[in-house]
Parts: sequence; structure tokens; C-alpha cells
Amino acid sequence: MEHSSFSGLFPSNRLRRLRSAPWIRDMVEENYVRPQDLILPVFIIEGQGNRESVTSMPGVERLSIDLLVESAKEAFDLGIPALALFPVTPAEKKSDDGAESANPDNLICRATQALKKALPEMGLVTDVALDPYTTHGHDGLLRDGCILNDETVEVLCKQALVQAQAGADIIAPSDMMDGRVASIRRALDGCGLQNAMIMAYAAKYASAFYGPFRDAVGSSGCLGGDKKTYQMNPANTDEALREVSLDIQEGADMVMVKPGLPYLDIIYRVKNTFRMPTFAYHVSGEYAMLKAACAQGWLDYDKTILETMVSFKRAGADGILTYAAKDVARLVSGAK
Repeated sequence: MEHSSFSGLFPSNRLRRLRSAPWIRDMVEENYVRPQDLILPVFIIEGQGNRESVTSMPGVERLSIDLLVESAKEAFDLGIPALALFPVTPAEKKSDDGAESANPDNLICRATQALKKALPEMGLVTDVALDPYTTHGHDGLLRDGCILNDETVEVLCKQALVQAQAGADIIAPSDMMDGRVASIRRALDGCGLQNAMIMAYAAKYASAFYGPFRDAVGSSGCLGGDKKTYQMNPANTDEALREVSLDIQEGADMVMVKPGLPYLDIIYRVKNTFRMPTFAYHVSGEYAMLKAACAQGWLDYDKTILETMVSFKRAGADGILTYAAKDVARLVSGAK
């Protein structure tokens, strides 16, 4: 019996067959999000029983340490394995040199200790940068209008040490100073902290999407000028690969691209070039835009937040920092 040749084209090949029912769509799904892919960023304030809403980030609150521990337990029960900690430093403790950042009894160190005592199995990521601690709102030391690179790195090393000694699992320098990963690695190793991991904010752009975050940590009002001399130009992609390459050579255990959605191409290039653990930060402005559109009834929050998370995974992200982590975890696990 003579058979007709198979062309591989329609009508022999119908791609809609694999979309015909939920079970087959799920079976051939290429990318998916799990609670264990998520890191929840949190904002910490002084006091006891204190809770403050972040107006520009609906659903996000600044919490005192006692309430943060409760929130962390809820996140952990949802399967979220790690928190990223960001302190709201009282104005009286800010200074030009950000000295409070290296105080072993500062807010982030006390929060780290309390969280590790209550939830020893939860991963803690601590931010290394001076902007929460400086009166000028910059990530580094400022002199005559210029950010000092090498002098800043010395302070960052001290900051990283007190955080690791307090129990931080991952030190995450977000400052974008040159050479800081190598210096921090040497400082940690020199103090017997070889097991402390480094997540480098390797490709952090001078983005307009950070506004709500700066409101949340109280640095927006004091920031003079911009951060374009140390954060990356949004127009550049090859430069991101150079930044990531250097941070890996200097000892970074994982790298991050920030912001997230506007930089999916960077996430893709970084992951495919280096095959390193790569993280995306779904930043405050991205979260706020989505929340605002959904509040107007223009978008469906559950559907759009899941689509957003899948886009990060599709681009190559191993993990995602997002303020929607609890919402996402509930959605993907079916929890109430």
C-alpha cells in the first residue's frame, strides 16, 4: 500500500492538539514556578508591635522585628525558603559615612539574629549597601559630589562581616562598586566565614523603577542627584556580561539582574552565557504598577502575577525576589 509523504506541516501537524485539555497542557509545560523559587523582600522598622503600610506598594508593610518573625513563619509555611532583609534606619542614626551599617547591634543584625533563632532553617539574604544609612541617600561614600569607590568598599566589608556574624546566609552587595565582591569574599574568609554565600547584584541598572522601594526604606527624600555613575546604563547589554563575568571571577556564588521585567533579555543572556545560578528582582515599581492596574480593574492580579513569574523562569532565572511571593506561593500551591 502506497503511503503519502509526511510533510510535517498542517494538516498533518496540529500544534493545538497539545493545548486541547488541561492535563496535556500541564504535562508539556516547559516552565513553571514553585514556592521554593521565591525570595520575599521585607522592610524592618524599630520598635515593638509596629506595622506601617507602604503607600506606594499596596499589601506591603514595614514591620518591627517581632511582627516580622510572625510574617516569616507564614512565608515559611507557604514553602518560601528565604527572606531578603532591608532596614529602615531611623534618621538620627544616619550619617554622611553610613557608620551605622557596621554596627553589630544595628536593626538588620538584630532582625537576622531573631529570625535565625525562630526559624533556623529559613535562608536570610542581607543587603550590603550604604543608602539606608547615609544622610545623602547614596550607596557609597560621597565627597565633593563624587562616590568614592575604594573607600566605600572598605566600609562594605565591615558591613558584610557584621551581617554574616549575625547569621546571614547570603550576603548581597547591591552597591555596584568595582571590586567589592572580591574584597567581601576575602574579608569573610579571613574571619572564618567561608560558608557565607555572596549573591552579587551583578547587573543593577540605574532604573526609574526603584521609586517605591526608596520610599519604603526612607532614602528617597534625602537622595541628592542620581546613581548613574555606579549603576548601569539601561541602554547597555554587553556591559552587563562584563559586570557578571567580573563578579563571578571575584567569588560570587550567584548573580542577580535588577530590575526584572524590563530586563528579561539581560537575564536570558546572563544565564545562557555563564550557566550560573541567576536571580531576578521583581522590583518595587514593577509590583506597584501591577497592583495599581489591578486595583482599577484593568488586569486580573492572580493571572498577571503568575504570568510575570513564569516570564522570569522562561528567561532563565533560577530564583525570583518579589514582594508578591506569598501571593504567588498560595496560587501555585492552591493554599488559601
